[in-house]
Amino acid sequence: MGVRVDCQTHVIPREYAEVLARNPEWPRTVIDGDRYVLTYGDAQTFVMEDEAYSLERKLRHMDQAGVDVSALSVNMPGPENLAPELAVPAARAANDGLAEAAALHPDRFVGLACLPWQETADALTELERAVVTLGHRGVMLYSHITGVQVDDPALDPLYARISELGVPVVLHPSVPTWGGAIRRHSMIPMAGLMVHQSFATLQLILGGVLERHPRLKVVQPHCGGVLPYLWGRVVHQTDTMGRGRESISQPVGAYYDRVYLDVVSPSPLALKLAYDFAGSGRLLFASDHPWVRIEVLSRLVEELDIPAGEKDRIFGGNACALLGIE
Repeated sequence: MGVRVDCQTHVIPREYAEVLARNPEWPRTVIDGDRYVLTYGDAQTFVMEDEAYSLERKLRHMDQAGVDVSALSVNMPGPENLAPELAVPAARAANDGLAEAAALHPDRFVGLACLPWQETADALTELERAVVTLGHRGVMLYSHITGVQVDDPALDPLYARISELGVPVVLHPSVPTWGGAIRRHSMIPMAGLMVHQSFATLQLILGGVLERHPRLKVVQPHCGGVLPYLWGRVVHQTDTMGRGRESISQPVGAYYDRVYLDVVSPSPLALKLAYDFAGSGRLLFASDHPWVRIEVLSRLVEELDIPAGEKDRIFGGNACALLGIE
């Protein structure tokens, strides 16, 4: 069995939570002893326990599930969703916390950096510090950026530098600005997050980001959200009917073929569709720990009826190459 790498697993550095607690509007975080209560107006509330995110607990669960290395990221919200004056302090606090975890357990953890995406100059500065100085292996993008779309040409200097550094942009869901319309019945975490991150991926493709930056590597979480299921419609709308093609010159699939998908969906049918859609060369093992038990996802991959070598690529081979893990 090869190396196993968990590409989506979360922590909440205390210093990061303290910056989140200063945000004047939603998303708001209240620190209540050893837990964090995160609210998005009246649309959604998440309660996150300190113990659930502890490194010791994560290492214990990694060992139980046979995971060798975890690529740590902070849970949403990202700095790009905070008030402008807090974006840089939040990104620095998050990246420092991730670096501390990686330094404590260098054989077990690597970090995925946060950026203050809403201000390009500040984001470029923090990108250099996070990747070049602190050694983080990728850059998180939480579905939407306050005040700007993910395909805005103003972000091109960031995408260009990320491409030069050879690290991936790793998408993560975020509560959508339209979440209030689906706040009942827990539909935001149930489906809204998946739709929102799928829109972000489509924007990167149809907005020409992958056209303008052909070396940019992108990871989309949760088995591609809703896109693999809807891909026939996307292709028909773009390649057959000519819609949404203002910023791209190739068939839409040529861009999506460059996007990696992580396997976080607790469904054998969803995983089988992701495998049939993307093949073993574009799938990354991940768990969304602590929200999901690691062994739930590892068992699904183990039960796939595919050759052992392909399972090794999914479990860790692809991630080692993508994230520079030896």
